Amino acid sequence: MTTRICHVTSIHPANDVRIFFKECLSLAERYEVFLIAPNVEDAVVEGIHRIGVPLPAGRIKRQFYLKRVLDKAIEVNADLYHFHDPELISLGLSLQKRGKRVVFDSHEDVPMQILTKEYLPEWSKRPLSKLYAARERRLLARYDALVTVTPTILERLQQINPVSVMVTNYPEFKNTPHQWHDAETKYVCFAGEIAQRYMHENIIRSLEKTPAHYLLAGRVFITDFFNRLQQLPMWKHVEYLGVLPPDEIHTVYQRADIGLVLLDYSPNVGYRKGTLGVLKMFEYMMAGIPVVATDFELWKEIIEGHNCGLCIDPHNPQAIADAVNYLLEHPAEARQMGENGRRAVQEHYNWGTQKSILFELYARLLNK
Repeated sequence: MTTRICHVTSIHPANDVRIFFKECLSLAERYEVFLIAPNVEDAVVEGIHRIGVPLPAGRIKRQFYLKRVLDKAIEVNADLYHFHDPELISLGLSLQKRGKRVVFDSHEDVPMQILTKEYLPEWSKRPLSKLYAARERRLLARYDALVTVTPTILERLQQINPVSVMVTNYPEFKNTPHQWHDAETKYVCFAGEIAQRYMHENIIRSLEKTPAHYLLAGRVFITDFFNRLQQLPMWKHVEYLGVLPPDEIHTVYQRADIGLVLLDYSPNVGYRKGTLGVLKMFEYMMAGIPVVATDFELWKEIIEGHNCGLCIDPHNPQAIADAVNYLLEHPAEARQMGENGRRAVQEHYNWGTQKSILFELYARLLNK
């Protein structure tokens, strides 16, 4: 009889990159895989049994409907359940009582993330963070295993549950080397969240001091923020491409000379420590273009260690312009950095290395 695996989310979309394209599709090589996700039609997609659960969008309202998620999970009758959202932690323990193996996947450092939530009153953030951390320690200690994306979060989770592993969002390596061009217009690029934390305003301001244009693609999260960007004088040097399907993102990288990933410092990424959960940096490296990134400790170890880009303070538009100008003025060095990044992804930072960790964990849990 085929072993059944069920991934469960009440927040992420059914086509989430980490959940569906990485974990579920990989696990389908060995198991029968189900995915419970919010507000989608039941279907079999690329061999994955997708099961939709109608849930309201509001955080508070949704809490009263989570039993629907549990009921669907019980119907699947899987051997192992893999949960992805903090609000679902208690559901895993309900299934564990039925003799099921349960795994929790911590995509973020949630206690630290709570401190950055703009919708929460300032006075409430620290108490709520402490309350969640206490709940997390109590419940996650009972899980069969925990999974996360960065060394910092892993270190914290290992103190809660010794069966904790890191499975990072590295890309699937594709052998599509960058086609360098000598076009008169030079481009820096970003494809991802059009949100304040990616420092788009500082990037656009920096265009005043560099000949580069900005290729920008992705979903707008806050309309007011996007409208403010459009009012900047240098918006005339921005080419906004809208939301692109995943299989077209590479066309942005092929047009670009430099990839930008300037994530703001915040408690959620350990201030200056950094996170490995940002796929963008590794996509640029795999595409063969040099990277200009935030000077997080973790990112500097990768980018400077492999000499595939430059790390700077994202709050300084002049530093952004200086980094871009340096790479544009030293094209041979920039191309070598691009080659170095491709080699680093091919040898170290690719999904194949992470998939084997996930397979090993599942085999260990299911053979208990």
